[in-house]
Amino acid sequence: MKKLRVVFLCAAAISALAVATYLVAADDQHTKNAHAVAAGVDNGPLTNATVSFGAWMTSPPLDRFPNVSNTRTSNHHVVIPDVAKIKAGGTVNFIIAGFHQVIVYDDGTQPSDIDITNTVLPTNPPTPPPALIADPNRRIYRGLDPSLQPADRVEVVHFEKPGTYLVICGVLPHFQAGMFGFVRVLP
Repeated sequence: MKKLRVVFLCAAAISALAVATYLVAADDQHTKNAHAVAAGVDNGPLTNATVSFGAWMTSPPLDRFPNVSNTRTSNHHVVIPDVAKIKAGGTVNFIIAGFHQVIVYDDGTQPSDIDITNTVLPTNPPTPPPALIADPNRRIYRGLDPSLQPADRVEVVHFEKPGTYLVICGVLPHFQAGMFGFVRVLP
């Protein structure tokens, strides 16, 4: 009888601990969601999108270990998808693979609007140094200098207002080869 009472008390204590843990976790999630809502962030569909900004080739096979291969000639200069869709207040994760620079231009900007004569050189350029587009007209975001960054990284950009935003690779020859896309921000 004494053993049964000990087993029962242990089971009751474990159950109470499990319920308390669940309630604390639920309260933490509720608080997190309340903060997100107060900040105007929705956690539902179309609040986040992923865009591949460059892609490593696999034909011919590419061995990037131990980081000595010539990756400049082993990269597709693409933005995938061509059009990412999110809701206003959402974010886009630009997953960057290679020597690329994310630049975002305001609603309605078209590739033909970009002044490709307005350029700067990277801080620590490869040889030969490609120019970086520096056109500030209607630019709302310019990413990091790719010459100072690892070849693989993520930049997350918040889009507050509805519209269709032009996203380009700021590396001039990449943009000239068609490396751009759009983010469509829905109301």
